[in-house]
Amino acid sequence: MTLNGKTVLILGGSSGFGLEIARQAAAEGARLVIAGRDGAKAARVGAELGAHLAEGLDATDPAALEALLTRTGPVDHAVSMIGGAMGGGFLSADMATIRQAIEEKFFANLQIARVLAPHLAQGGSLTLTAGSGGRPDNASGAIIGNEGISTLVRGLAVELAPRVRANAVAPTWTPTPLWRGMSPAEVEEVRARFATQIPLGRTADPAEVAMAYMFLMRCGFVTGQTVTVDGGLTLVQ
Repeated sequence: MTLNGKTVLILGGSSGFGLEIARQAAAEGARLVIAGRDGAKAARVGAELGAHLAEGLDATDPAALEALLTRTGPVDHAVSMIGGAMGGGFLSADMATIRQAIEEKFFANLQIARVLAPHLAQGGSLTLTAGSGGRPDNASGAIIGNEGISTLVRGLAVELAPRVRANAVAPTWTPTPLWRGMSPAEVEEVRARFATQIPLGRTADPAEVAMAYMFLMRCGFVTGQTVTVDGGLTLVQ
């Protein structure tokens, strides 16, 4: 299946994995709709890639997302990069941090899926973002959120079938703008640590992770799955 001429909506498409997905989809001739929290950045990326529409949007705001979808018309493929990361176990992290991590990952994407569902075209797909590489004792809320995403796409796959497919991608730690709050030295320290743990001996390039999203959009016989992209890290944890 080609994305040529298909409308591809990327929530969080102006940086990181989302930007790489947008680049690869644009190269296949997709009709891009890019939404990001930073409207100026989304507009710049949209202009660079020739997007049909690119604007600032809080994707967790149902009314704002509904308004965007009203303007775009039916969407063939939607990708959500929504969700953050956290550190700390069930006892070491405070309750508010754990709740926020679960809210930003699971409940935010559940709301997004509920808004998107009526706007997804026959034969289309929804791809969410989970994550891999952490443990319950050091990333408690994030782990629950990620496992919640995997459960969510299994349910959505049945509820949306046969009209639409639902899947998720679970990347491990990758150097992207998600870590903009860390200094370059801190990012390099984390990258080096993960590289020693990952069987392939390195962290991923964001473009490699984007390929998994592209596969899930293209392959019409995969649904309800979470594709882990971690260089084999979960095999040795």
